[in-house]
Amino acid sequence: MDIFDITIIGAGPAGMFAAFYAGMRNAKTKLIDSLPQLGGQLATLYPEKYIYDIPGFPKIKAGDLVQNLEKQLTTFNHQYCLEETVLHIEEQEDYLEITTDKTTHYSKAVILALGNGSFQPRKLTLPDAERFEGYGLDYFVTDLMKYAGRKVAIAGGGDSAIDWALMLEPIASEVYLIHRRPEFRAHEHSVSKLKDSSVNVLTPYVIEAIEGEHKVTGLSLQQVKGEDTVSLNVDALIVNYGFSSTLNIKDWGLKSTRQGVFVGSDMRTSIPGVYGCGDIVLYDGKVDLIATGFGEAPTAVNNALHFIDPKTRTQPAHSTSLFKE
Repeated sequence: MDIFDITIIGAGPAGMFAAFYAGMRNAKTKLIDSLPQLGGQLATLYPEKYIYDIPGFPKIKAGDLVQNLEKQLTTFNHQYCLEETVLHIEEQEDYLEITTDKTTHYSKAVILALGNGSFQPRKLTLPDAERFEGYGLDYFVTDLMKYAGRKVAIAGGGDSAIDWALMLEPIASEVYLIHRRPEFRAHEHSVSKLKDSSVNVLTPYVIEAIEGEHKVTGLSLQQVKGEDTVSLNVDALIVNYGFSSTLNIKDWGLKSTRQGVFVGSDMRTSIPGVYGCGDIVLYDGKVDLIATGFGEAPTAVNNALHFIDPKTRTQPAHSTSLFKE
């Protein structure tokens, strides 16, 4: 039986940084994730999207951030178990037993970094929308240059929709942003940039039909609570209505809701030895940012190590003392 010090479930940004910090504390560490690669949603859904709330980076592409985190992790010889889904965590006398769809793992402590769980894009509800998927209809962007010189419509009203519109503005020949409300849900700074851009904003409209035989060639729009209709000639449609997520942890014995797991100020959950960080954790005043998860990760690691050995300090030395070139 190979018992690890810390097993981190979830290999998104918060989980990756938790693994790095666990290495800084000389903890024998394992990472488990159901996806085939590290990086979570950043790597899978929008590697080309810019992120603006990472300290020290005015902006950074999600894929580049993941690559930096991966490079950081190569400092340590951690074990990775990818394409493996955790089914259950059970307390034993001196360790935690982690059952997955492939095997059983053993760990003195566990850190949950599951983000929002498994995710699926919220799709268009039009009857024939599915047949255009991969033929001009996309729900996330992995390569910006596929839209170079093309007419692109983006549907949505949040940060991601506006970010895609602004990023595609200098690449596509024409960009349309379609939203069913006059107001946008994005950050004020992004909305200001949108107003100063050449993006064609169409509000309040919804997509009534996709036109084309074998691929997207146009859209029919209907004004919300109005009579107006608009026909657009476009080469591509990006739908950004967000994602629905599922957390399959209801049988794990954790104090939780469908939105996440409740933790204390030391990131401990209701199960002794199980801690959390990132979007999955819930507490008063929680702000769902990647930067927040990065801050929670060392707290979870330090308190997990203190749980394993009460003599271990929860306030270790600064990184300049912990790790030197």
